[in-house]
Amino acid sequence: MATERIELTILRNLLFTEEYYRKVVPFLKADYFQEHDEKIIFEEIQDFSGKYDKVPTQEVLLINLQNRTDLTEESFNNAVATVKSLTDEWVDFDWVLDATEKWCQDRAIYLALMQSIKIADGGDSKLDKGAIPSILQDALAVSFDEHIGHDYIEQSKDRYEFYHKVEEKIPFDLEKFNYITKGGIPNKTLNIALAGTGVGKSLFMCHMAAASLLQGFNVLYITLEMAEEKIAERVDANLLDIPIQTLSDPLFTKDKYQRKVDSLSKKTQGKLVIKEYPTASAHVGHFKALLNELSLKKGFKPHIIFVDYLNICASSRYKGTIVNSYTYVKAIAEELRGLAGEFNVPIVSATQTTRSGYGNSDVELTDTSESFGLPATADLMFALISTEDMEQINQIMVKQLKNRYNDPTMNKRFVLGIDRTKMRLYDCDQSQQNLVDDGQQEQPVKKSFAELKV
Repeated sequence: MATERIELTILRNLLFTEEYYRKVVPFLKADYFQEHDEKIIFEEIQDFSGKYDKVPTQEVLLINLQNRTDLTEESFNNAVATVKSLTDEWVDFDWVLDATEKWCQDRAIYLALMQSIKIADGGDSKLDKGAIPSILQDALAVSFDEHIGHDYIEQSKDRYEFYHKVEEKIPFDLEKFNYITKGGIPNKTLNIALAGTGVGKSLFMCHMAAASLLQGFNVLYITLEMAEEKIAERVDANLLDIPIQTLSDPLFTKDKYQRKVDSLSKKTQGKLVIKEYPTASAHVGHFKALLNELSLKKGFKPHIIFVDYLNICASSRYKGTIVNSYTYVKAIAEELRGLAGEFNVPIVSATQTTRSGYGNSDVELTDTSESFGLPATADLMFALISTEDMEQINQIMVKQLKNRYNDPTMNKRFVLGIDRTKMRLYDCDQSQQNLVDDGQQEQPVKKSFAELKV
């Protein structure tokens, strides 16, 4: 009876207290109402207010109920009786607001649990068991948010402080990338490299992981394509400054190798952890569990996460065989960006070009493999382009495709030097940049890593 009473109180106040209606209607859902007649009445109130931006009267509700053709006689009579029973009876505003919020939270959690049980029992053909944590998390997050927007005039001082707030960023060791991102990539972002097979997606991420480690950051590298040792081998070649083939050369003894690693360890306070998952088997649920385990067992919290690479991750919400590739890949991107926000880190990943984009010297966003929903989610997206001519002079071209940090028309294209034997990228001089860029070029201001981290 208590649940029915609060539901009737909610409906009554929706009709007779406009302030209450304005406050709570964005958070109410028809599914929260258990009784069918109360759900119908709420749907009518919601539909009317959506069209006319005002609350319907009891008379309007009764007429609208009479015009419905989807109600049985019993449902219609019950709904009419309920509407007629609603009276303009005073109730404390703060109390009813708090009571409504608690009721919404309880109903949201109950419905989420019922949906989770259905998914766990295999009763949902679209959602996978990996979707259960996010469903429960959304239900637990239900609240009547008091923030109703930014007042442009009154909050101008706050806005000015925001403009001048120094944002935490992970800087690159490449001048052009620091220039186009205004000093590096911020936390809570998703950054994507687009390239064809063998162009250098993993090389770019291994280089950036090595550079971040050298700057003293903790780095987590998640690989779903290559073995942990293969990723570590690429990082070794980069950081130890030796050709990758030398690492397996018998003349390169264990003592020589260990001396180089020991020397490297003195140059950084950061740590690098590499974790391998089977292709297409791991999703953000697994990554969250890994992050929590690393924190508990090793006291390791990454400053940046690399995922190699996005298209061969699984989605925690969908089964790949049920939904189309657009929805599936977009879901993975959204989940990774959500992970970046939850753990307050930037995430760097990669994606393949389409068949038409492979070997193309002018890659576009439309050349993104499988899903155009991925560029819509990413904060920074750039193409890595290699041609036979560029390979001969050890260069690779970068083309900005999307950039939320800066104007993407500035330095739209630029070149980097590439040393594939040492898995390393390096800056080219400005004369080389002028040959490739069709936008406005500016010479980046050189800054040390220490300055960029301030």
